[in-house]
Amino acid sequence: MEHRDVIVLGAGAAGLFCALTAAQNGRRVLVLEHSDRPGKKIAISGGGRCNFTNLRAGPDNYLSSNPEFCRSALARYTPADFLALVERHGIRWHEKKLGQLFCNTSSREIIALLLDECGRAGAEIRCGAHVGEVDKPDRFRLRTGPTTLTCDALVVATGGLSFPKLGASDLGYRIAKQFGLKLTEIRPGLVPLAFVDQDKSQLGPLSGVSLPVRVRHKKAVFDEAMLITHRGLSGPAVLQISNYWREGESLAFDLLPGDDDLPAVGRGTALAQLSAVWPKRFAEAWCARHTPPKPVSQWTAAERLHVQGLLHHWPVEFSGTEGYPKAEVTLGGVDTRELSSKTMEARAVPGLFFIGEVVDVTGWLGGYNFQWAWASAHAAGQAL
Repeated sequence: MEHRDVIVLGAGAAGLFCALTAAQNGRRVLVLEHSDRPGKKIAISGGGRCNFTNLRAGPDNYLSSNPEFCRSALARYTPADFLALVERHGIRWHEKKLGQLFCNTSSREIIALLLDECGRAGAEIRCGAHVGEVDKPDRFRLRTGPTTLTCDALVVATGGLSFPKLGASDLGYRIAKQFGLKLTEIRPGLVPLAFVDQDKSQLGPLSGVSLPVRVRHKKAVFDEAMLITHRGLSGPAVLQISNYWREGESLAFDLLPGDDDLPAVGRGTALAQLSAVWPKRFAEAWCARHTPPKPVSQWTAAERLHVQGLLHHWPVEFSGTEGYPKAEVTLGGVDTRELSSKTMEARAVPGLFFIGEVVDVTGWLGGYNFQWAWASAHAAGQAL
């Protein structure tokens, strides 16, 4: 039987960062990862360049049934703190837009940073370790294959259900339930939305077309690009709003954000005008469906008002999301009311910690979820 001060379940962003933080503070740490290598989700993030944080990250950029919970951890480990670590490792980076920071070369540099820091601090990482049972007769006890492990503190950093091909698992949720912790509703987040059949037949052929839009859902508003796919809508604007959208609701897109009207009255047809600001394929399809087939100068006041309304409030209905295989994150998770916001420890189970995506804190697209991983992991690592 092996014993460690701390066992961390999951060698993703949160798990590795918690492990290195606890080990730097003198704890004997073992990380158990069920896949064949650490950091698989990090590797594919940001198109392979890892959007590792966002300079603007703050509580307002996160969704949770308990919105104030993330405030403490985010305040105590900031984007500037992680950026300083990146620079100490000589990783070149750039700001893409809206505070989003990316590696210049490869996301594998972030994985190497985490593994290097774990190695220096003495944190052990064991891959291919499938955890079967977890209990706590006195200390925490885990079985992985024929091996029994014990620890004084157990950190659950198993992530959510998104990207099942990378080995996503519900282990963290099962452990929470086993120890009597509540879960909030779990569903796919930052996920493309699927067309209803009518729109799929009409808009599906425009797959690959992208244009800037403004989309809102109640108080949430995003000005980003929308991408049409064979199955539905994707792109940053749609992924962002998908966190707020619920099945059965329609969304309305402002297709000329910042512009009050068609470019000009009297300059030929709407198609001629809109082709100057939209991709031509989209302009052709949209105008054929929504505008009178005559010069704009000949439109009646009612026709102009109708088109004007659609340009800034184009309604689209969806049959649902494209689910966990296409979702970047999992919304919901371990109810934060069960955890200390300062330490991430379960209030009712001393020594049991939950960090990262498994917790009911979900960030916007653009580096916010990585910052939550670093901040929540740092909070737990310092407490350990």
